[in-house]
Amino acid sequence: MPVSARRDEIADAIRRHPVVIVCGETGSGKTTQLPKICAMAGGGRAGLIGHTQPRRLAATSVARRIAEELGSPPGVHVGHKIRFDETLSPGATIKLMTDGILLAETMSDPMLSQYDTLIVDEAHERSLNIDFLLGYLKQLIEGARRDDLKLVITSATIDAERFARHFGRGSEPAPVIEVSGRLYPVEIRYQGFDDRHRDDEDESDLPSRIDEAIETLWREAPGDVLVFLPGEREIRDLAEHLRRLHARESASRSGSPWARGPIEILPLYSRLSAAEQQRVFAGSGGRRIVLATNVAETSLTVPGIRYVVDPGLARVKRYRYRGKVEQLQVEPISQAAANQRAGRCGRVADGVCIRLYDEADFAKRPRFTDPEILRSSLAAVILRMKALHLVDIEEFPFLDPPPRKAIADGFALLQELGAVDEARELTAIGRQLSLLPVDPRIGRMLLAAREFDCLREVTVIAAALSSQDPRERPLDAQQAADQAHRRFADEKSDFLSFVKLWDYWARAQAEKESNRKLAQRLEREFLSTRRLRDWADVHAQLADAVRALKWHAHARPASYEAIHQALLTGLLGNLGFKAPDDPQYSGTHQTKFAIHPGSALVRKQPRWVMAAEMVETGRLYARTVARIEPAWIERAGAHLIRRSWSDPAWSKSAGRAVASERGVLYGLTIYAQRRVNYGPIDPRLSRELMIRGALVGGDWDSRLRFFVHNRRLVAEIEALEQRIRRPDLLVDERDLFDWYDERIPQEVHSAQSLERWWREASRADPGLLQLSRDALLRKGADAVGAESFPRRLAMRGLDFDLDYRFDPGAGDDGVTMSVPLAMLNQVDEVRCEWLVPGMLKDKVQALAKSLPQRLRRHLVPLPAWADGFVERWRGREGSRPLVDALIEDLREGKDLRAAPADFRPETLAPHLSMNFRLVDVHGGVLASSRQLAALRAEHGPRVQGAFQAAFAATTAATATAKATAIPIASPSTVATPSATGIAGGRYTEWSFGALPELMELTQRVGGREQTAIGYPALVDVGDAVELQLFDDPAQAAAMHRTGLLRLFAVALREPLKYFEKHIPDFQRMSLLYASFGGADDLRRELVAATLERACMGDPLPADADAFAARVAEARSRLNLVGQELARAVAEILSGHAAALRKLGAAKPVAAVAADIDAQLQALMPKRFVTATPPAQLRHLPRYLKAIVLRLDKLRNDPARDAQKAAELAPLLQAWRRLSAQRRGQPDSRLQELRWLLEELRVSLFAQELRTPMPVSVKRLQKALEALRG
Repeated sequence: MPVSARRDEIADAIRRHPVVIVCGETGSGKTTQLPKICAMAGGGRAGLIGHTQPRRLAATSVARRIAEELGSPPGVHVGHKIRFDETLSPGATIKLMTDGILLAETMSDPMLSQYDTLIVDEAHERSLNIDFLLGYLKQLIEGARRDDLKLVITSATIDAERFARHFGRGSEPAPVIEVSGRLYPVEIRYQGFDDRHRDDEDESDLPSRIDEAIETLWREAPGDVLVFLPGEREIRDLAEHLRRLHARESASRSGSPWARGPIEILPLYSRLSAAEQQRVFAGSGGRRIVLATNVAETSLTVPGIRYVVDPGLARVKRYRYRGKVEQLQVEPISQAAANQRAGRCGRVADGVCIRLYDEADFAKRPRFTDPEILRSSLAAVILRMKALHLVDIEEFPFLDPPPRKAIADGFALLQELGAVDEARELTAIGRQLSLLPVDPRIGRMLLAAREFDCLREVTVIAAALSSQDPRERPLDAQQAADQAHRRFADEKSDFLSFVKLWDYWARAQAEKESNRKLAQRLEREFLSTRRLRDWADVHAQLADAVRALKWHAHARPASYEAIHQALLTGLLGNLGFKAPDDPQYSGTHQTKFAIHPGSALVRKQPRWVMAAEMVETGRLYARTVARIEPAWIERAGAHLIRRSWSDPAWSKSAGRAVASERGVLYGLTIYAQRRVNYGPIDPRLSRELMIRGALVGGDWDSRLRFFVHNRRLVAEIEALEQRIRRPDLLVDERDLFDWYDERIPQEVHSAQSLERWWREASRADPGLLQLSRDALLRKGADAVGAESFPRRLAMRGLDFDLDYRFDPGAGDDGVTMSVPLAMLNQVDEVRCEWLVPGMLKDKVQALAKSLPQRLRRHLVPLPAWADGFVERWRGREGSRPLVDALIEDLREGKDLRAAPADFRPETLAPHLSMNFRLVDVHGGVLASSRQLAALRAEHGPRVQGAFQAAFAATTAATATAKATAIPIASPSTVATPSATGIAGGRYTEWSFGALPELMELTQRVGGREQTAIGYPALVDVGDAVELQLFDDPAQAAAMHRTGLLRLFAVALREPLKYFEKHIPDFQRMSLLYASFGGADDLRRELVAATLERACMGDPLPADADAFAARVAEARSRLNLVGQELARAVAEILSGHAAALRKLGAAKPVAAVAADIDAQLQALMPKRFVTATPPAQLRHLPRYLKAIVLRLDKLRNDPARDAQKAAELAPLLQAWRRLSAQRRGQPDSRLQELRWLLEELRVSLFAQELRTPMPVSVKRLQKALEALRG
């Protein structure tokens, strides 16, 4: 072996120096020969020669090899110790172990006193354990605590100078001895991307480039090929590609090297089953292609390799501090790693290494691979250093000191686990974690498992997470393996699959099968026996550790919640939340990830998950996942959750200040919008919110004496502000706040603490916190009399409630009068125009502003004139319309002539008109409007119905009759006898006593008795009459006339029948009446009109005696009256027919024809006999004859007719306009004007017929002016 040639030189260096570096390539023999050289130099006498290896497989195989060379059985002189396995006799001198075992021994033996020599092999790998171990040994040797200890460091790269400098003394480096490694030369060939591949320089072209390289090598000479690939996926893809290529070439019988006999394609990576790995090391008669990850660079020597194909890529694990995730990314390898790969050939013959990149690319690559310490989490290292009481990690002599962010990240993880406090000192949890031989995260799970009483299950899971997964998935049986493993799956948790698998394994062992049968059974289940045993060994080690801590596991199964809450304590950095519309999970540290496809949860993904690890392989995946509840995160991560608060506010229901709390763990929102007590968070602001909300704003349900007193005073002043439309009477909230702030202790910030303090303090001061009226009123606030803004308005014997609101723009701004539905027609619209005394001045001033300038200029200053008007009309409010009163006042006080049209009430602000709120008997709002007429028009039927219902509910004993007509303004001052017939009875004779003109109706409204004035009337119900009460005198009068006619018709039934049969000239009349209706219609009209003329003369009968007298009188003259009416109607119908004939024959111009047609329709509507007042019916023949004469004259002098029509037209238009405006408001003057217009037509177009009274255009114009105002 090459190293043997330098044996004496190396032994001498070991004797003379505490640290020696031996640098030699793979194959130089340093691993097997150095322990013997150390023994030759005196090692192994005062202690063991310890020899570390990076991997367990190497430790055991090297121990066997050295033992074989020494001719000693394993364990006697040369033994090994790895996790779960130790073969070492008391007399042994050489001990092979993993570097992790030696590190673990530092916990129990900090001086490493059992060793006199240590060999740290493969130091060039720069694993985390190796770097920590080298730093520890440097301190141990240089601190003179073990100046007798000899240290030999081996490296397969030329980076040995760094080790030499690191372990040098002063300026003198430690000695470096270099030895050769190769037995045969290796040719390096570079095959970078040529022009053929330049367009797609990516991994997709890699398989074809590799098969081209292999073909090139085999054309030169046969030999086994080792191909390095980044990972398992690339190995599977290339294996499939090469097998297809071999099959295709063999089938074509081409001369390609791929067709020259069998080819064995073998994968090699760490997750392979033991059987598949063993195939690589077994001999073979044919050609072999080994597809390996970088595990074959130094750790394993694959025999028989002649050629190496190196794409120059490796999948490197890097810990990303920002995202707290491990990344497995494909990266270009270093120059040192490339040389290591090249060294894998040249063992059996001259070797060739083809690098699939060019030499310039190689030259640009870093010389050495990044040490693991620069790309790993340092939490476990820091924990161990703290437990060993070493110097701070920043001062520890690492070969490559880790960056500060890596150190900070390590401490952050330990703080997450509760292992160190804010001062970075070990906590009780940290000290316990340091005693557990597992990763700190997994150790934290075990600690929590004790608390949640699930130690049995979590120990199983912890051991699984610390071992390789025993479930195998061979390349050629992946679906079968997945099917076999499905029995262990849990739809909510991948962690529980470990428990199910463990229980299965335990049952299998309990069945007492032979080892061979058990192994065969497990192989059929695609389970690795070796890995299951490793898992069991880890489990046993953990079980021993927890027993040493005197923890006990219960036999009963633990709940899902307990197990996963325990696991969660170690996985708080690996959480995720999935929104319904997001295909990915949002994770901690602003990450996005997906559940790994191999997880049982990949199909039905929960909202919240935790994962054993996050691995980035081009995409970030969560592996070994479980469903969790966010509440668990709050408990486990209470010390990590960053809470923020927003929208602090006083809560009446809670009686304290509350805020919306948001909890965030490493950037992931765990909860939001949670209402929490804000008092402990910010007592000062909470106290302020309490004072402002509860005491100043009154937002508090309390019966404390001071609070009730203060709110009553505030309400009184606020109501006064609304009434007088002055929002400045009450002191502002700042003043009130200051008043309370001075008197309430600082520690009081909730309703509960306020009440507790007040009850105690008010014993000595009963008036504590009670405000006075003076304290609430602003200085200089004028006192306002209640009479200016009354709470009720009286009219027609009723009191209507008034409400005030000062809110410009609101629908109820100003004064609002609540009107019960039944009392709507009792409202005096004229009185409401005058509002209330306190608002009258503003309305008068606003109306005065609307006057034309010619009038307004005489009233300045307007406020003074408005004040005077209010004073002059005090006590006369509502006696006439307000505009009428203003016109009169201007005429009498200023000698100014104003007309109603000069005022523009439509320009007034809404609050200067009364707002009417229509309410039901329960106070519920039915409608609201400032237009009383509109309310009455819309709700008229309901109003009358409500009034009738109230009347019907009134008993005869409570209704008082009015014997004589009384003024409406004072009905309550007149006493009258009771009526004997009230609502509900049907009468065919006068048997209900005297009929009063007015009746008082009492109804409970708003909690008090209200008395309204009603107008009784007889109502026609077909063959009888009923007695009903109306709230509108005009409606009552109209209904009473028809009802009284019905009662007369019943009493005069026989005389009326006689008249019906003996109507003179009825047949001819019915022919002329055909355009108005049938013969029966005419007969009914004549009978009704006859009854009207015979019975309905004023005054109408009001009692039984008067009714009987009227019946007797009518009976004697009914037929005579009827005969006379029939003759008059016959004349009218003849005149109407003549006018129609003349109109048809004359064929006047359209305007004249339209005018005459409209006149005829107005004079003779369908029921003209009863619709036309008797006094006017007798003039209809003259009006009709005037139409005929007009048409006769029209032919001779159309210009004159046009002139007369032009004089008439404005008057007709004005009357029609007035009629439309006053529709629904009967006015005798308007009806009188209507007939005067007919007389004016006679005067204008047929003057020879004469008129019963003087009429002219000028007279009618004056009449119209009088009607307008």
